[in-house]
Amino acid sequence: MIEIQEASVTYPNGVHALREINLRVEKGEFVFLVGATGAGKSTLLKLITRELLPTRGKVIVAGRNVAEIPPQEVPYYRRMMGVVFQDFGLLPNKTVWENVAFALRVLGLPRKEIRKRTANAVDLVGLLRRCDSFPAQLSGGEAQRVAIARAIANDPPLLLADEPTGNLDPDTSWDIMQLLSHINIRGTTVLVASHDKYVIDRMRKRVVMLERGAIVSDVPCGVYAHEP
Repeated sequence: MIEIQEASVTYPNGVHALREINLRVEKGEFVFLVGATGAGKSTLLKLITRELLPTRGKVIVAGRNVAEIPPQEVPYYRRMMGVVFQDFGLLPNKTVWENVAFALRVLGLPRKEIRKRTANAVDLVGLLRRCDSFPAQLSGGEAQRVAIARAIANDPPLLLADEPTGNLDPDTSWDIMQLLSHINIRGTTVLVASHDKYVIDRMRKRVVMLERGAIVSDVPCGVYAHEP
């Protein structure tokens, strides 16, 4: 699904955000990207979404060299992935249902298909009873579930999550990670950038640790701070 080869990112001010990253993520894997703030986790995700291009090296997603995708094709490329953020990013004046349906409407899908996919996504995250609620009426955990429903409504093969539990309490964080795990079991490749030691240690998934822009460990069934 993802193959990153000797990828580096150097910003115009000379800061080395990533240094010679080599990473391969197979279809159907669940992978945590961990490390301190500034380690390069978010930058790595931005390479995959093509918000950034590598200064050197290659980023290949689903067989496509991301740097070779013409700018006008980027929106179509991004349809193959769902993205979840720490701050939820919901539209405050739209209901739960409308927030999820809006993401499908911009794809130009027929109304019947939008209704079907919206219902399936909202049901999967357990929020059918809150369909008419607005974001301000939701708890943090519920808001993140809506964000996840919106990200998976188009049934993308790849789901990226950037600190999805950063604003949540431990119990709610665990519920959200269990939901992501369920989505992964259904066949979606999941890549999560996080520093939430509590859930990472409990999940026992593959853990890739970054430090100062470089991968320093890559452990199957790992924990946040793996000891060799």
